[in-house]
Amino acid sequence: MEPTVLPAAVDAATSLSMWGLFLQADLVVKAVMVGLVMASIWCWAIIIDKVLRLRRLEAKATSFEEKFWSGGSLEDLYDRIASRPTDPMAAVFVAAMREWRRSASRSGSADVNLRARLAQRLDRVMHITMAREMETLEKRVGFLASTGSVAPFVGLFGTVWGIMNSFHAIGMSKDTSLATVAPGIAEALFATALGLVAAIPAVVAYNKISSDMDRLSQRLENFAGEFGAILSRQLDEKP
Repeated sequence: MEPTVLPAAVDAATSLSMWGLFLQADLVVKAVMVGLVMASIWCWAIIIDKVLRLRRLEAKATSFEEKFWSGGSLEDLYDRIASRPTDPMAAVFVAAMREWRRSASRSGSADVNLRARLAQRLDRVMHITMAREMETLEKRVGFLASTGSVAPFVGLFGTVWGIMNSFHAIGMSKDTSLATVAPGIAEALFATALGLVAAIPAVVAYNKISSDMDRLSQRLENFAGEFGAILSRQLDEKP
């Protein structure tokens, strides 16, 4: 014979489930919970997008460097990718070669000042392109940092509000039994839990993505320096 489950026991179990805690929460606490869940979903969308994009860009940068250092003509490489550079390193190369083609013919004399100004323009063009590419890549990453720092406090606000409402309800009912106190305290603490669920992955992912972006930025800096040295030598070799 199966044991009989009392209705009160079923209601208590339902009220202490995550969905039950949300349904019986105050309107303000519900708003906090919904906001934290939406923030967590958006954070995960950003994390997945940035991680996959950084992996693709690293692979494309490696492929481009192999073509660049293969010993082939830089002019031919530029002609192949000028219309559509597929990664930041290729974009830096295309920007520098475009400026080189525009200005090298006019700076081909022995005028040292003209050559020095061309070298400065090339360096400036490459750094502007790098900054633009990294700015595009860094879009929405700041949301991860904001969520990581703000979400625990938003969850704590929901907890404090929920506990206040629970104590008010206890005072009105004058019943301090565990069955009466537990659901209100549980729904209040659930808001803090959601805040931590949103914040912890956001902080970890922000640190990892920032580190990967710094590494890519340094890689672009090194490439720009090496390419600038190559162009500078070609300028010096001109009659």
